[in-house]
Amino acid sequence: MANDTSSSSCAIPVSNEQKPGLAYIQVTNLAKRFSDKPDSLGLTDLSFGIDEGKITAIIGESGSGKTTLLRLIYGLLKPDAGEIRFKGWRIPNPEDKLIPGHDSMRLVSQHFDDLNTYANVWDNVASRLSNTNLQAKHDKTEMVLNSLNILRLARQRVADLSGGERQRVAIARALVTGPEVLLMDEPFNQVDASFRDHLQRDIRKIVDEIGLTVIMVSHDPAEVLAMADALLVLKDGQLMASGNPKALYNDPPNAYTASLLARSNVLTATEAGSFFSEIKGNEAGIHPEWIELEPAAEGLFVIEAILFKGFYEELVLSGKNIKLRALNKFPGRYTVGQRVSVTIKKHVSY
Repeated sequence: MANDTSSSSCAIPVSNEQKPGLAYIQVTNLAKRFSDKPDSLGLTDLSFGIDEGKITAIIGESGSGKTTLLRLIYGLLKPDAGEIRFKGWRIPNPEDKLIPGHDSMRLVSQHFDDLNTYANVWDNVASRLSNTNLQAKHDKTEMVLNSLNILRLARQRVADLSGGERQRVAIARALVTGPEVLLMDEPFNQVDASFRDHLQRDIRKIVDEIGLTVIMVSHDPAEVLAMADALLVLKDGQLMASGNPKALYNDPPNAYTASLLARSNVLTATEAGSFFSEIKGNEAGIHPEWIELEPAAEGLFVIEAILFKGFYEELVLSGKNIKLRALNKFPGRYTVGQRVSVTIKKHVSY
């Protein structure tokens, strides 16, 4: 699956060698309106770098600009301002190319737009390669199907596959030409939970084995916290945070990031004063797992609701005009209406 310009239909230009001093993919002062309306929201002054051979996830609420950013990186849209460079070279926009899209990248959409649903899996993937070397074409197709654990489905029609299986075919079709960057828009959107973990591990294995760079869009932090090497957090077209997932989760730089990644309780300074003598900023973020509870007849909080989550429960607490969400690792220990005392083990100030 490494680049092979002798048999691949996607030859990498000689001028695409890495320029020194820049990230593998460098975004600088990028701006893009979502529509032509003067008051339209859009991407605003984004600047960040993406490392080679890593999985970078772009996350945010619906309408935050995630897919727009992905399409800009691929070269399907033209920025209104700023630029995007791949290995130091500016990514061409649709005005620069007859067929938009960077030659060294492949994009997998969430709707499997380019799959021929009435052809079989093998033909969908093999059709991306030229017929100049039939043995190489066969070997590459077999290798990529095997790497995504769908070689057994080679002769089945795509129309007869599940959503998760189709997603694997779409990824295999993108990878067979040996791209340097794989872009994925909500890759697990139509994948059952049982298939999701397996697909995530397969993608992680491919990245580690061949040095593929993956950029993926997701609205669900649970999908990416376990597999991404870096996160870009967007809100209304603005970059709210970037960095290592574990670091951003444990020490979120702002309330939005805390709420998005951990469903954190965000309290005003006045509300937080019920628990701390003072906080350094105007708000305090408290993850549900940072709250300790104890049954207490004189407790200041009442359990308003208990949400069953399998091996744990999420408790909704009410008291002193404050509502909190806390995790209970011992299901059945508490009942609705029970009073409890609350101890905050950790908080982050904003």
